[in-house]
Amino acid sequence: MTERPHHATARTAAYGDGTAPARPALRVVHEPGGIDLAAAEAAAGRFLDALGISTASESLRGTPGRMARAYAELFSPRPFDLTTFPNDEGYDELVLARRIPVRSVCEHHLLPFVGTAHVGYLPGARILGLSKLARVVEHFACRPQVQERLTKQVADWLQNHLEPKGVGVVIEAEHTCMTLRGVQATGSSTMTSTLLGLLRSDARSRSEFLALTGAS
Repeated sequence: MTERPHHATARTAAYGDGTAPARPALRVVHEPGGIDLAAAEAAAGRFLDALGISTASESLRGTPGRMARAYAELFSPRPFDLTTFPNDEGYDELVLARRIPVRSVCEHHLLPFVGTAHVGYLPGARILGLSKLARVVEHFACRPQVQERLTKQVADWLQNHLEPKGVGVVIEAEHTCMTLRGVQATGSSTMTSTLLGLLRSDARSRSEFLALTGAS
């Protein structure tokens, strides 16, 4: 991950009333080691062949290439600007984005897990553009993952970059590595949570967050 100030759209001159200049947006870019689609396609073909699946037919001939492109898409989060704004009104109540779609891949079997995330925070000096909560979830989900780590990464990253009074993340997802194979527990879901700051230490704030997410 690369993070750098994005000056292209941020004003840097002081306002006429003498207040502080606008803070540049933080550009968040995922820089993988490099994707070689041709090599991935060849490997996918060998993988299918090793499992006794012939790709000679017209319907399967393009499958290795489609597999390679599909996983490349799953592992490539889109860059975004972490746009924040001064909390001029001193808003100190919970900000919560519910039911953010989650799409990731289990690192143990490379099978998808999908679900929803609820991400909230108690603002400090700055507030966050609401769409960025979903962007942060996507950023950490687009890689081989375990749900526990994903939940904590989103919470820790927001705590470090936004410096709020508290952060809460709840993720509920269905893991196809558990529902389609092995125990085949169809319909089961897994729920994880991470609470930081006042959302962990203050009982009232914690209860409010968990009640609004449906996790209480």
